[in-house]
Amino acid sequence: MNLALWIAAGLLALVALAGGVSKTFVPKAKLAKAHGGEWAGDAGTGFVKTPGILELLAAVGLVAPAALHIAPAMVPVTAVCWVLLMVGAIITHRRYDGQAKFVALNLSYLVLAAFIALGRS
Repeated sequence: MNLALWIAAGLLALVALAGGVSKTFVPKAKLAKAHGGEWAGDAGTGFVKTPGILELLAAVGLVAPAALHIAPAMVPVTAVCWVLLMVGAIITHRRYDGQAKFVALNLSYLVLAAFIALGRS
């Protein structure tokens, strides 16, 4: 079980890192042109960068506390925060036609984060 939790946390951390880097450092106009990023065209810059920063923090919070044995209780807290972030992502993607696969992808990330939250608490 511990190995499965480490794998899940590592995979989710990579997803969070990739999403965080793109939302934080890629210009909003370029994100809006990408498939799945259409929502960024209708959002303010702060609305785009805030989830990006949260995803960068999640990438660290899903792995570092347990790996360093410093406040390992932060891992399930981070996973619960990721669940909430994915709820927002699902709501955002549902507003756009052709985004069903992104809704499903966000739902799978939500389930993975819930597994981590329950397993590490």
